Amino acid sequence: MKKDTHSNSPISNDDIDLFRQSISGARVIKQDTHRFANKPKVSQAKQFAQQKKQQQSEFFFSDEYVPDIDTNGTVNYVQTGHDRFLAKQLRRGDFIPELTLDLHGLNKEIAKDELAGLIHECKKKHYYCACVVHGIGGHILRHKVPQYLVQHPDVIAIHQAPLEYGGKGAVLILINLPQSDEFRR
Repeated sequence: MKKDTHSNSPISNDDIDLFRQSISGARVIKQDTHRFANKPKVSQAKQFAQQKKQQQSEFFFSDEYVPDIDTNGTVNYVQTGHDRFLAKQLRRGDFIPELTLDLHGLNKEIAKDELAGLIHECKKKHYYCACVVHGIGGHILRHKVPQYLVQHPDVIAIHQAPLEYGGKGAVLILINLPQSDEFRR
């Protein structure tokens, strides 16, 4: 004996018949979705730009070179040939950073690439001052970032950032910009 499932359901037989009439012309849809590969293809231009950025960071930022700066205390550096007063101006907050780079959560290798990109962007957009937020965390980037920046020829001065820009977890840097004709007057 076949059990009538319709009598036990909370839906009436009239509702079930109405549903069947309303879907009488329906048909099964063919599944035709396209599944993409896991990695999207990177264009040659982007790949070339990434390689160039990595080469620049490897050229300027060495892990083996340890400059004679104190990274445990207040970071303070002025490139030879420039006014030592620049460090004091950075400390006082006389320069407002026009660009900020946050390195939280990055490892040393990626941080090198990002620093090279920051300096390149500053020169490209003619930004004189930038802020690099490295955080305090495990003290790895806190010690390495100033050591990397000192090695770059376009970094004029570095100083620990004032509290409003990150304090002990950040440094302000001044970038050597090329002199244009409008500034030589």
